[in-house]
Amino acid sequence: MLAYAAQGHPRGMEGDHIRDYLGRASAALNGIGEAATAAAAAAGADPAVFRPVVMMLDEDVRKAQAGLRLALSQRNLNASIHLRALLTDLFLIDEAVASMAHE
Repeated sequence: MLAYAAQGHPRGMEGDHIRDYLGRASAALNGIGEAATAAAAAAGADPAVFRPVVMMLDEDVRKAQAGLRLALSQRNLNASIHLRALLTDLFLIDEAVASMAHE
């Protein structure tokens, strides 16, 4: 979607719908570190182990949001590389919390 949104479609076309979606996605990333911390605590995680991972997540959120803002302000710019790191962080945390819940 990032590449499609950055293609510069005229107003009123699907590109604007996707650009709006990406803007909302960027806003939704606010507070994701706190949510991950709460999920880990609810699963009984050791805060000392999860704190550095959440710090990494928060940094990747900042990078992803910066890339999204830049991509959305331009035409023909793809910021997907910053989202890949963020998605990897989320996958790692999700898998860790899920495995603790099954113990």
